[in-house]
Amino acid sequence: MTATDRGGLAIYTDGASRGNPGPAAYAYLFVRDGEVVHEASGLAGVTTNNTAEYMAVINALREARSWTDGPVDLYSDSELVVRQLRGEYRVNKEHLRALREEVFALAGAFSAVTFSSVRRSDRYVSRADALCNLELDRRERG
Repeated sequence: MTATDRGGLAIYTDGASRGNPGPAAYAYLFVRDGEVVHEASGLAGVTTNNTAEYMAVINALREARSWTDGPVDLYSDSELVVRQLRGEYRVNKEHLRALREEVFALAGAFSAVTFSSVRRSDRYVSRADALCNLELDRRERG
């Protein structure tokens, strides 16, 4: 049973940087019953891809508070971020540790949050990736 089956929300996130570190962006989609009900993106500054991935999760959870306080299933193609959030990988970098703690603080607003990895080819993650690239393209055009 998924979060949307229980009145919650499915969230798909992606972060991208051009260079590592480099100009970075994040994006996320909210999905209910297989339909995208909201999508958003933004710039993450000049940072690493992993930081941009965390920024996608953080910004998605911030926005999701106005959509539900029920269960949330969050999906990302960043295996590192998902495994760090599930406690399967240690977080060695201090700045990522702070971002992880921010995710957990935000997750407290929901009845439950699950973190899962999906392939980059997942249609919702592919859309989030496209939104990241649109943000970065706009930034380059100035």
